Amino acid sequence: MKNTEMLKKNYEFRNALSKGNYYTGNCIEAFIHKNKKQDSNLLGIAISVKIAKAVKRNYIKRLIRENYQFYENFLKKGYTIVFLWKKKVDTKNANFQNVKKDMRKIFDKANIIEETI
Repeated sequence: MKNTEMLKKNYEFRNALSKGNYYTGNCIEAFIHKNKKQDSNLLGIAISVKIAKAVKRNYIKRLIRENYQFYENFLKKGYTIVFLWKKKVDTKNANFQNVKKDMRKIFDKANIIEETI
């Protein structure tokens, strides 16, 4: 992910979750907030411990990261994006196609896609 930096600090996540706009899909939720960096996006992924054990949580994070990489070149710059897995959704629904559809739906709602795909 060449144009994206990862969120690592707790205050960065809290800032995005409190000030960002909320968008939802079937499996994932996103908080999107305009940031001060005009040349790159900031990405955060948070999966609750209550959802699954570590192996499944890391699998879900990899799915989200992989799908984000697909859309990265088509997104507008200067946004903080935090993805969350919905607590009520079973982790058996975690596959590439479901996450890709949800991510496209979220980016369309947020109107941050520059070009048509």
